[in-house]
Amino acid sequence: MLRRRLNRLLGGDERRVDSRTIYVGHRSCSANEVFIPPKFCDNRIVSSKYTVWNFLPKNLFEQFRRIANFYFLIIFLVQVIVDTPTSPVTSGLPLFFVITVTAIKQGYEDWLRHKADNEVNKYQVTVLEGDRRIQKESEKIKVGDVVEVKEDETFPCDLILLKSSRDDDTCFVTTASLDGESNHKTHYTVPDTENDLESLNATIECEQPQPDLYKFVGRMHIYRNDQEPAVRSLGPENLLLKGATLKNTQKICGVAVYTGMETKMALNYQGKSQKRSAVEKSINAFLLVYLSILVSKALVCTTLKYVWQSKPGQDEPWYNEKTQREKDTNLYLKMFTDFLSFMVLFNFIIPVSMYVTVEMQKFLGSFFITWDKDFFDPEIKEGALVNTSDLNEELGQVEYVFTDKTGTLTQNNMEFIECCIDGFQYKYRDASSELDGFCVTDGPVSKLQQKAGREKEELFLRALCLCHTVQVKEPTGQGQDQGDGLTDQLDGVGMDGEVLHSPLEQRGFIASSPDEVALVKGAMRYGFTFLGLESKTMKILNWNNDIEMYELLHVLNFDPVRRRMSVIVRSKSGDTLLFCKGADSSIFPRVRQEEVERIRVHVERNATEGYRTLCVAYKSLSEEEYTQADAGLREARLALQDREEKLMAVYNQVETGMSLIGATAVEDRLQDEAAETMEALQGAGIKVWVLTGDKMETAKSTCYACRLFQRNTELLELTVRTLEDGGRRREERLHELLVEYHKKAVQDAPPVKAGVTRSWSSTSQDYGFIIDGATLSMVLNPSSESNSSRYKNLFLQICQNCTSVLCCRMAPLQKAQIVKMVKNSKGSPITLSIGDGANDVSMILEAHVGIGIKGKEGRQAVRNSDYAIPKLKHLKKLLLAHGHLYYVRIAHLVQYFFYKNLCFILPQFLYQFFCGYSQQPLYDAAYLTMYNICFTSMPILAYSLLEQHICIEVLLDNATLYREIAKNAMLRWGPFLYWTLLGLFHGLLFFFGVRYLFSNPALQDNGQVFGNWSYGTIVFTVLVFTVTLKLALDTRHWTWINHFVIWGSLAFYVFFSFFWGGIIWPFLRQQRLYFVFANMLSSVSAWLVIILLILLSLLPEILLVVFRKPRGPHARQLSKAGLLQTSRLRLSHHYPTST
Repeated sequence: MLRRRLNRLLGGDERRVDSRTIYVGHRSCSANEVFIPPKFCDNRIVSSKYTVWNFLPKNLFEQFRRIANFYFLIIFLVQVIVDTPTSPVTSGLPLFFVITVTAIKQGYEDWLRHKADNEVNKYQVTVLEGDRRIQKESEKIKVGDVVEVKEDETFPCDLILLKSSRDDDTCFVTTASLDGESNHKTHYTVPDTENDLESLNATIECEQPQPDLYKFVGRMHIYRNDQEPAVRSLGPENLLLKGATLKNTQKICGVAVYTGMETKMALNYQGKSQKRSAVEKSINAFLLVYLSILVSKALVCTTLKYVWQSKPGQDEPWYNEKTQREKDTNLYLKMFTDFLSFMVLFNFIIPVSMYVTVEMQKFLGSFFITWDKDFFDPEIKEGALVNTSDLNEELGQVEYVFTDKTGTLTQNNMEFIECCIDGFQYKYRDASSELDGFCVTDGPVSKLQQKAGREKEELFLRALCLCHTVQVKEPTGQGQDQGDGLTDQLDGVGMDGEVLHSPLEQRGFIASSPDEVALVKGAMRYGFTFLGLESKTMKILNWNNDIEMYELLHVLNFDPVRRRMSVIVRSKSGDTLLFCKGADSSIFPRVRQEEVERIRVHVERNATEGYRTLCVAYKSLSEEEYTQADAGLREARLALQDREEKLMAVYNQVETGMSLIGATAVEDRLQDEAAETMEALQGAGIKVWVLTGDKMETAKSTCYACRLFQRNTELLELTVRTLEDGGRRREERLHELLVEYHKKAVQDAPPVKAGVTRSWSSTSQDYGFIIDGATLSMVLNPSSESNSSRYKNLFLQICQNCTSVLCCRMAPLQKAQIVKMVKNSKGSPITLSIGDGANDVSMILEAHVGIGIKGKEGRQAVRNSDYAIPKLKHLKKLLLAHGHLYYVRIAHLVQYFFYKNLCFILPQFLYQFFCGYSQQPLYDAAYLTMYNICFTSMPILAYSLLEQHICIEVLLDNATLYREIAKNAMLRWGPFLYWTLLGLFHGLLFFFGVRYLFSNPALQDNGQVFGNWSYGTIVFTVLVFTVTLKLALDTRHWTWINHFVIWGSLAFYVFFSFFWGGIIWPFLRQQRLYFVFANMLSSVSAWLVIILLILLSLLPEILLVVFRKPRGPHARQLSKAGLLQTSRLRLSHHYPTST
């Protein structure tokens, strides 16, 4: 690998940059030439980050890249090098604890990756060498090896299919572990390869490894007895990907083309770009403020020290004369070391342990989503999935939701509803009914009256039976393994095509899309049954129970750019036909225009009713036309460069001048509770945008059904249709419409208070905005560069003032562009994207939070998401309950950490004014070390995991509560200032309260006085009890865990103080706290001042609790109006105190 990279870097080996040549079975093409096997990487998969040798240096390097860790390392080194007032242990031990915990976590995660890699690399596979079958470990496979894979086994590397046990030279594959699609895909062997692979002499020329799962370009040269080598094109249909599973095929043989880290699966295994939450940004901002406070304190103390020492007799008193070395020390160097000493003394104001607590809170808190039984879906027997725990609190800050339509708002469960043939409507019903003046009866189309001609009907139904990539799955004994569950009873069809009247045979359909199966089933209802594909021959049973056979010549595959697919078939009579189906926007320009109007009416009506529509067309190809198309397709498929573009050109050339036969309507029902979920999100002040590739009318009806658009909503439409209405140039019309809509929705709209949506302001007009992909391209990329930002700003302002936005006919890249545009707009709103298909991956990765739905379009969206849920309805609880609580918990955690550290260090700072700025510590080294690690860490961790300041039922019933924490409300500068002032108040009270006590010199019965360590211990005792009890007062949701950690922490502090001061420790040079704590508690005055100071500190909180209305579980009994008012009051109190 290193050599190849150097080659590329230095410009050598140019040919290998574009393509690679592989010798099948490592056999030379010519007996006269010496065979030198090319070098490729081995088949080892490495997903781990560390090895035993590099773990320590690499992990430490990564951890010390964090500002807080690096800062504490510097402080630790200063303590070691400079004569500082505190021991290096005080900052070294917390740092060691943080680094160790993080290293253990990351090491464990990497060990799991090593374990998974070994399972893959040591897996036994069968390799064919000559006439022998050899068992090898997967990691020892080389490029060019011929590998045998059996049913239900996964492919160990990327293989070109050479041989299959199926008669039709195909095999079925599921790619669930790659893109999550559980549907069976059909792959084909390379044509004209020998069944006896031992005698196969061939080379493969293909592109260098690249990550696109759906693209592969190559060709195979087959050599036979000194003849001209036969050349066969290779495409994605011949490539079996590592990680995919063989299905419904006994065994296959294939040649390895990409191995190890060059397989498409490995190239797709890349860490998603690091997403940072708003909370993390707030922490960094607060950290800078506290760093400034720290530097200021150190500067003040250093300055005052030298001012104080400048007075006569203060610098060198008679009892403490300087040594000669001290007198010779440079003054500025002495000032600098004093400054560093003060920095060390006050450095605990920066809470290093907060980072570990936040990490643990995020990691452990994410399990609550996984464990939530409400997220369990009995249909797929799965619950929610958390792929990243770093964004939990971001779920409580979402301002924009971008959702896909098909499979997200709808079920992606297709049912054939009706069709239109030559302008006549056909609606299948089980019983007779009158419809549009036609008598529709059950049974085949032949019984319809006043209908299209019989010839057109047969042509239309043949098109439905032939224009697809559906496979018929043979019935199994158990009938359980039926592809993707798409099974049906076929009337009177036997396994070999014979007509059976009883019993009914069970058959299943295997397809890559539910639409295709729905259309094949629709044709069955009207008497045309697709029997399957055998050896390139498609069989159809028509309504006369005759079997029609068609030779499949070419499949022009569907792609999202063309939005259509075609097949070229030859009938028994020798006619060559092209059948095409696709979106109306794709088909209408390619057919005779006089045929369009009859069909367009039905298509638009079906779309308005919310059905998915497809148009069907055909074309009879002359021998000359087919020969030209066949040659063009074969040539394009053999191209190694620009194959897709060349194929597209041929497709577009062939798919012209077609005749429109009819159209189909397929229903995709709404997801359960889709409307209620959308309504709740809008009630929470979240703006919902629907981004779909569907046509406008279908998507618009879905938006109405989901209550995103109401009947009184005025729709502002910016589509190709509205641009062409004015009769002027599109760009001029675009500018005119943007200005008009901006005036209507932005300038003339009454000012709306923040967070108020239509449910609160019924007097103002609601606007909905609709735009299509073509117009969006003009907005984002106008012909004039000067208009670019103007159009974008107008468009964005209009959208932001609309209750909902619908973007239809969107390409996947455009979805991501929309998300990026909103994400980078003024105010940097938090965005969330939700989708279920591979086409949604780009917007899921682009948004702040990406959510995948475990739907029917595969699991690629789930694999690339931050969170995955089974159904759309679960989004409501995920945001309104989990997101709300996560944000409140972590916001309180952050503010509380800064507060308790300010309380901790402020008395230390004040003490310097009374000890001649001598850097004398107020607290013992053990207390400095243990304060953040042991005495105060567990209660806040338990709080940040378990707190429910408002119970979940109330949060779900009242979506408006979500608005109260929007825009990072609890981590703004206002609440931060409140907590800082609270810390200052408590710190001043602790220090001067104890100092007032010490104004009485005799505090013990025997008349002895307390020393400075007793002073510090009393302050520390008041501090620990106050900050812990403050958290107890903030707690609304008590569990046994909260009780255990709060009272347990206080008990541990008392026990530790007795233990630490009650024993003479041999490893301590000076034991400052020997019996200090026990001696202190023997004084009634000390008891009195401790209790009094704790009560005084907490008095404001206690009064707030006493006079506040009931909350928590009692809130359920409140009336709705009272509930909202109480909740708002509660939240307004909790911006500062954050419960």
